[in-house]
Amino acid sequence: MTTQAVPVQLDRVPETLLWTLWHRAVEARRNDTVLRDPLAVELVERIDFPFEERFGDGRGLSQWQALRARCFDDTIRRFLAAHAYGTVVALGEGLETQFWRVDNGRVRWLTVDLPEVIELRGRLLPHGPRMRSVACSALDPRWLDEVDASRGVLLTAQGLLMYLVPDEVHGLIARVAGRFRGGALVFDAVPTWFARRTLRDEAADGYQPPPWLWSLDRDEERRLRELPGVARLRPLHLPRGRGAVHGFAFPLATMLPPVRRLLLTVLLARFRP
Repeated sequence: MTTQAVPVQLDRVPETLLWTLWHRAVEARRNDTVLRDPLAVELVERIDFPFEERFGDGRGLSQWQALRARCFDDTIRRFLAAHAYGTVVALGEGLETQFWRVDNGRVRWLTVDLPEVIELRGRLLPHGPRMRSVACSALDPRWLDEVDASRGVLLTAQGLLMYLVPDEVHGLIARVAGRFRGGALVFDAVPTWFARRTLRDEAADGYQPPPWLWSLDRDEERRLRELPGVARLRPLHLPRGRGAVHGFAFPLATMLPPVRRLLLTVLLARFRP
């Protein structure tokens, strides 16, 4: 890849891919990092964008963002341990560098994202024979025909579903559950109390992501479990990080349903065979 700086201008939801990239890179620069991601560091150095001016120094959120990404990584690695030649479909992948963190040398990888994001990934990231991209919204059913599910399939939706309305979330999950029987979807969800704050523009000072339109509480979790084709829905425990908060409090909280629903949750939905 060339070392020439690449100017990037995005707004609204697409800009959030720069926000998550920045926090992963901040964490990855640490000697005691919880997420080894040298490619994220390289991307931040190559992209011509005022990351720190726009998003802050990252110290408050970088470890949390990295642990969230690692939870997805660990789920993919477990899938590949059982389906070495399986397909991972990354919905709304942005500038996530997950492929290079989990690649077992055999996985097939399909990125589904908006045309401007696919174009950006093409300029910034290496591309191999086991990687393909579809330039469309995750809600556009055209990408479904591009998935080879013959050797197992796992779909990921990291930092995506909260920007959809509930009917879109339910429809997407039901559609992939019916299409990829026996497969699974790993996704994250924000708590309802915090999503309501973004709708009222009451988020913390500094960078504010676009409003979160879909969120998770006990009733919504029940609705997800009842969607056609969903056999099982279970929350995933965050890996342990550094310090008392990320090393003890957050991992413990993900094991307690009443507390877990007050935090961002990563869930795994398994589809009926």
